[in-house]
Amino acid sequence: MPPIPVLSALADPIRSRIVEMLTSGPQPVHQLASAFDVSRPAISRHLRVLKEAALIGETKVGRENLYALDIGKLAPLHDWLAEIDPPAPVASAAIVVAEPEPEIAAVLAKPPVKVAKKPSVSQMGFDF
Repeated sequence: MPPIPVLSALADPIRSRIVEMLTSGPQPVHQLASAFDVSRPAISRHLRVLKEAALIGETKVGRENLYALDIGKLAPLHDWLAEIDPPAPVASAAIVVAEPEPEIAAVLAKPPVKVAKKPSVSQMGFDF
């Protein structure tokens, strides 16, 4: 059975990047937040999702909260992916392209016809 909570937590690119950042060791929230163009409360919400999925832990050190990755929590994901058999490779087939009929070749040889672009109608600042 797939580890849905872990997959759901890692589905967001910001949370995936936070997990990558935490592989180098525990970090405070302000250091994690500095790597993104989102607000600090938004980073805190992402951290909460990762904590609920049990991927990270939080430790209070003085006035700072340090967040650390629990790499062992990724083991079910690794095991699940290892169980999935890769699909059998598809044998490539040779593709033979036949010459087009002379009438079709003559049409294809002509330059494309340019179609005049219809001017857009503007109404109250909206283009239609």
